[in-house]
Amino acid sequence: MENFIVSARKYRPMTFNTVIGQPSITATLKNAIKNQQIAQAFLFCGPRGVGKTTCARILAKTINCTNVTADTEPCNECESCLSFNSSASFNVHELDAASNNSVDDIRTLVDQVRIPPQAGQYKVYIIDEVHMLSAQAFNAFLKTLEEPPAYVKFILATTEKHKIIPTILSRCQVFDFKRINVEDIANHLKFVASNEGVDASEDALHIIAQKADGALRDALSIFDQLVSFSGDTLSYETVIQNLNILDYDYFFRITDSILQGQIPETLVTINEIIDNGFEGQHFIIGMGEHLRNLLVCRDKSTVKLLEVSPGLKDKYLGQSSRCADHFLFKALEINNQCDIDYKSSNNKNLHLEIALLQMCALSGIKVHPEKKTPDLPTPAVKIKPGIVPTGKQANVVEEPPPAPVPSAATKVPKAGKKVPGTYSIKQAVNGKEDSTEKEEIPEQLNGMQERPEESFEQQDLEKAWLLFTESVHKDSPNLYSTLTRRKPQLKEEYLVVLEIDNKVQEREIRERRADIHDFLREELKNFKLRLETSILENKEESKAYFPEEIYQKMAEKNPNLKKLKDQLDMEIDQ
Repeated sequence: MENFIVSARKYRPMTFNTVIGQPSITATLKNAIKNQQIAQAFLFCGPRGVGKTTCARILAKTINCTNVTADTEPCNECESCLSFNSSASFNVHELDAASNNSVDDIRTLVDQVRIPPQAGQYKVYIIDEVHMLSAQAFNAFLKTLEEPPAYVKFILATTEKHKIIPTILSRCQVFDFKRINVEDIANHLKFVASNEGVDASEDALHIIAQKADGALRDALSIFDQLVSFSGDTLSYETVIQNLNILDYDYFFRITDSILQGQIPETLVTINEIIDNGFEGQHFIIGMGEHLRNLLVCRDKSTVKLLEVSPGLKDKYLGQSSRCADHFLFKALEINNQCDIDYKSSNNKNLHLEIALLQMCALSGIKVHPEKKTPDLPTPAVKIKPGIVPTGKQANVVEEPPPAPVPSAATKVPKAGKKVPGTYSIKQAVNGKEDSTEKEEIPEQLNGMQERPEESFEQQDLEKAWLLFTESVHKDSPNLYSTLTRRKPQLKEEYLVVLEIDNKVQEREIRERRADIHDFLREELKNFKLRLETSILENKEESKAYFPEEIYQKMAEKNPNLKKLKDQLDMEIDQ
């Protein structure tokens, strides 16, 4: 029975030109050989399976080749190349630092370095996983690494550059190998499949390339494994079945359901995914990648970031045309938060379903392609008497004639003034009002429709009032208490008067007056309605005492208290 050689070894590059995905590094090494500027030590860093050891072997082979080609490649014909290809070269030594990591091993290496090569120009030492050397071994290696004999070259390789001590790094030319992109891996797999007589679909090779995570050796190992299972035909279905990968079709289906707001179909699909044995975390990661791919398809300049097969790229482009940027942003945000909270959730399936329901709710926001901004619900616009819209909004329907002047109990706010988020209770109790603390009235309006003016009775007002108070019960308990203490009274010209106890309550109502107006006007379909407050004189004296007032009362009874406060420079807590 013929010995089987894995594809990672069988198709290992033998020249710089056949190295996959590292063009800048191979070009630099070839130029160094061509210009005879070869350093005494090299350090190749990078993730697994990207060609570090392969490039080290090609470099060692090339600098000892006696007939280097015009393209600075080994000839593979001279005695040195032939002995290297048959693993019989006495000039190239490969060491594993994991099993030769002591000071004694480095001392043995230093003794070997003193012996010049018997054939060829250089003795090359390739030390793999050099970060495994102990600190003492590194220090013992420093002098030899810095000033080796002219015929000695060191090539160190590691996947963990951060573990190499700085004194070693400063003595080497450092080359950082990058992860190999999906397209390059897929093309190489296509070449290997063609040579091996395997009929592999393009989608299947792309899935293998993505699963390899930038490591060509991993991709070739997965390829061998799948070929052992499927034989001479490698299909997309075979790959996703054996690698336990969630089919792209699930993500396209569930995204279509979300875009249409079809909650039942969305829940059925995710339940089917869970029943097939996939973890919820697996789906969340895949859904995030799917939404990201849809987002990069929204612009021609970012389509190149899509690392999928041409057939899948067309499907992504088609679905992305039905998605709004705003929808994708919010969906990605929801998916990311679901990913963060998933492990800590007690009911993981419910947690996942809630995230999908939140995405379904996004389908109600429509976006015009030319605007690329969401059409959010337009709030009702109120126009105060005497304000004339200007600019682009000059065609707004005018407000009905001004209402009668309100009573002295309530001051009408002026246009353009603002209500701050906080206020002084002391000022409210003492009757001092800040001139800036007025209700904000828009000076420029975004348009309005003709306002209804349907008539209503006291009982209609009380029903609408009850609905509003229930809506603020949880968020504003103080306001709820104020509004439910007494019933509002309907006066002439749709004037609503509410009797209150003090100016603190008046200030609370003033801050929410716009909300009360909006709710009552919409509920009663009458935009001439306005609300005023009236403080009951007999209730003003029953207000609660505040720290300042307590101090004043106590100071009136005992004048020495004020003297003590002034001497100690004390302040009254608010």
